[in-house]
Amino acid sequence: MSATGSSNPEYVNSRVRARRAALFDEEDYRKLVRMGTGEIARYMEETEYETEINALGARHSGVDLIEYALNRNLAKHFHDLLDWADGQLYTQIANYLRKFDTWNAKTAIRGVYSGATAEEIGTDYIRAGEFDDDLLDKLAAAGSVGEIVELLDGTIFDEGLDAAYEEFQDSDVLVPLENAIDKTFYEHLLDGIDTGTVDRNTPTGLYLEVLQAEIDFRNIRNALRLSRTGTDLNPDEYYIEGGKLFEEGELRQLVGSFDDLVEHIRTSTYGDDLDEALADLEDAESLIQFEHALDTALLEYSDALSYTYPISICSAISYILAKEREIENIRAIARGREVGLSVEEIEQELVVT
Repeated sequence: MSATGSSNPEYVNSRVRARRAALFDEEDYRKLVRMGTGEIARYMEETEYETEINALGARHSGVDLIEYALNRNLAKHFHDLLDWADGQLYTQIANYLRKFDTWNAKTAIRGVYSGATAEEIGTDYIRAGEFDDDLLDKLAAAGSVGEIVELLDGTIFDEGLDAAYEEFQDSDVLVPLENAIDKTFYEHLLDGIDTGTVDRNTPTGLYLEVLQAEIDFRNIRNALRLSRTGTDLNPDEYYIEGGKLFEEGELRQLVGSFDDLVEHIRTSTYGDDLDEALADLEDAESLIQFEHALDTALLEYSDALSYTYPISICSAISYILAKEREIENIRAIARGREVGLSVEEIEQELVVT
């Protein structure tokens, strides 16, 4: 639809409920983890991934077929969301879907850096953000990382990339560029919202609630990574403004003590929602288990908001997160089967709520 006119959350949410019902459940995943990649593709062909599998099956097979079908299907569903939405709801969803501009920018940088072809980079895109096909094609065909930085001039990402590119030139490591892109996306999530005056009981207020949770959970993830790995990286460089959980400079203090960090989260506004996840975090033996616990908690938090406030953007964002998680689960299963992981090892990679 369009960014003009009045919002239509009732219509969008009714469509979203139908799409949620089609998502894979635990039984689907139990079947998939026992299949080979060819069997997984055939199984997907009998589901709502049929169109993508059939369209790509003549050119690709195995994990490549599954990966490309997943990316194309994800883009299709999120374009549908924008087609359904009107007015402010359209603007809010479009703003949130810029996370795929983040994905595509990083995909282009990684691809060019590693010497991938433009075609290889293009097949890894998820064309669901604001970047048009012309820009995406130019990014994929760029001759250097520096050229990509120049092409991103004029987008939301240009503001942090210049300094990050200087770091990249000094170190030949992509982390500063990727971190700058991620931070820019999250810090632009609150564009157009006056956080000091918005009524929390209005649709805009609920939208703010969801976005601040997303920022807070990203800060939690970064803090846990830094704390768990004992890195010498400066936590301030990974801090994202706009959330409620951490003040600027606070992350630096908490990263030094994992127990203090967990206790800070437990006593926060997310404490009740994250209680089970925090218990998992304390018992987890690896960083990946920490991150899976956070993914589960974010899904459950967004679901709780969507049930509490059904006539708002919360349901749409909850669906976006759930669809992304389905894609990641199927991808993890296919990759795991390809490299010979056991059923138990693959199941540990999945996030199912």
